[in-house]
Amino acid sequence: MKKLAPLKSIYSFVAVAETGSMTDAAHQLNVSHSAVSQAVKSLEHQLGQPLFQRVGRNVVLNAAGRKYYKQVAPALEQIVEATQQLISDQQSHRLTLNMVNSLAMHWWIPRVHRFNQFAPQLDIRISTLTGSFVMENEGVDVAIIHGKPDEWQDYYCERLAEDELVMVASPELVNDTTTPEQLLAQFPAIFAANDRRRYDWQVWCESHALSVPDSANNLSFSASIQAVQATIQRLGVFVTHRQFVKDDVNHGLLVEVGEPIPNPYQDFYFACQRDKLKNEHVLTLRSWLRSEFTNA
Repeated sequence: MKKLAPLKSIYSFVAVAETGSMTDAAHQLNVSHSAVSQAVKSLEHQLGQPLFQRVGRNVVLNAAGRKYYKQVAPALEQIVEATQQLISDQQSHRLTLNMVNSLAMHWWIPRVHRFNQFAPQLDIRISTLTGSFVMENEGVDVAIIHGKPDEWQDYYCERLAEDELVMVASPELVNDTTTPEQLLAQFPAIFAANDRRRYDWQVWCESHALSVPDSANNLSFSASIQAVQATIQRLGVFVTHRQFVKDDVNHGLLVEVGEPIPNPYQDFYFACQRDKLKNEHVLTLRSWLRSEFTNA
């Protein structure tokens, strides 16, 4: 059986040959100077001859080294290219989709099976960054924005759906004639105490000509997910975004009370870098999102 040279020795040899320095090669390979030196010595020992000669502070290939480099450097490049191509082929079907956590939990997850049937070739990774951010810096391909497009002017933005606010309660707390006024007189109002939700109760109550409950005398949670669970557990009534609780309503865990009203502060938008619109997988995802929000 032929004795094979360790690949790490070949990497070190080529790096030293191309940089002319053990130190620079170590930086390029992200290893120590001694690791590069040892790898080159090991290769020279296996080949039975030196490959470099020192010229001042630099090292240069000798005749044997030049001959060896001409043969192994192209082969190493082929290995690198083949590896990158395989990784690229795998990642080309992967998209990172960002949305707020509440939408991921209550809207995306119940629909994953439908998306997988629609586009089984795509691998969607979810991130839940909040606020404005630079998509390319965060590795995000597409974002569903719950807000307004003002802070996303550097990106392509397309409105997917109007946001609606709705009061919800456990079905065990209501009957066919229960009104929002009766619920608020009997049960605590539940608040999601974060900046993105601070106007929800105010907008909904003003539209229904009701007084806004005092959050200090009711129940507050730091996240909408917690508030939804508290509502399901019959701890009170909650005003939230219809898309966030649609699946819970469909499964009978919650019921809507009163009429939903448009939210003037937020809507749902598809956003991505403009050059991403050349990517067929991004277009496939956009097509599915359009359909889901239109039919919601």
